[in-house]
Amino acid sequence: MTISEHKAKKLQHLSAPWRITFDTNPDDCNLNCVMCEEHSPYSPTHKARIKGEMPYRRMNIETIEKIFIECAGNGLQEIIPSTMGEPLIFKHMERIIELCHEHEIKLNLTTNGTFPRLGAEKWAKLIVPVGSDVKLSWNGATPSAQSLVMINNDFDRNMKDLRTFIKVRDEHAALGGNYCSVTLQMTFMEMNLRQIPKVIELAIKEGVDRLKGHHLWAHFAEIKDQDMRRNEDAILRWNAIARECIEIADRNPLPNGKRIILANIYELDPEHRGELHPAATCPFLGQEAWVNHEGRFDPCCAPDELRKTLGSFGNIRDDGILAIWKNEKYSHLLKNYLDNDVCRKCNMRQIPE
Repeated sequence: MTISEHKAKKLQHLSAPWRITFDTNPDDCNLNCVMCEEHSPYSPTHKARIKGEMPYRRMNIETIEKIFIECAGNGLQEIIPSTMGEPLIFKHMERIIELCHEHEIKLNLTTNGTFPRLGAEKWAKLIVPVGSDVKLSWNGATPSAQSLVMINNDFDRNMKDLRTFIKVRDEHAALGGNYCSVTLQMTFMEMNLRQIPKVIELAIKEGVDRLKGHHLWAHFAEIKDQDMRRNEDAILRWNAIARECIEIADRNPLPNGKRIILANIYELDPEHRGELHPAATCPFLGQEAWVNHEGRFDPCCAPDELRKTLGSFGNIRDDGILAIWKNEKYSHLLKNYLDNDVCRKCNMRQIPE
């Protein structure tokens, strides 16, 4: 399928988002991962907040409660708390879990894997009963490899906590309770390229359901040489790793006999350096919604300054999320999103099955 053919294809527009991500606390984290938009050592905003030159962004619980009430009976299936900061630091996280119980909504969690405040076992007992999936940031199979990407990280503690979480998950499921899948989530970069197959082997051994990754958003000049899409040589080396990863998954079943799921691990076309694949579609528009800390409706998870270029759609405090979801501006974006450079080069687009 060519780009022009793909542009003619309309994205499905659900009557309401099936999943909503809340930017609960994007500026709170106890790690400094090199690729992170907010917390990298290279991030000017991170430095400014430490100096008190910029405020910390935190969502009030009333905004979250308002959206639960409006959307729970209108197709909302699950929610995601902040994917930029560490959501388990957020002071209202326990209330979000209560809201999931009250409205029968699943919790999809992305965490850096340090389980702050309560520890892995207590968090697992709270999260597992309502969890659809828990994604733990993981970028190496050894302490040195992990800490190279995730600065201030304790790999041995990561391993212990991963095993604790899976133990609680399996015990809960064995009693007939909810099965919460566990994912290790990577950022694909030059510095951890050779670690990807090793992380998959680690995940299989520990009973992790899925390995998910994304190619780098190079927010800073200092890490542009880490992008595996930057030139033909990098792409070819990535493709070799992708093939190796698929072979590992095919040859080595999980302890439960299933094949580990590999998300976004496939070969890239060296002729399309700027995009993942010319036929790749947006998995978010018309399907999911994002709400920033102030209640601003956002169409996707692109870095904040980039997604602002897609347009201004409204604030859920004023308009309600469903009214924004159905308005003309948002519908226009669905029909014409590939006219935007940020969408054409987005590393989150997916190849249709």
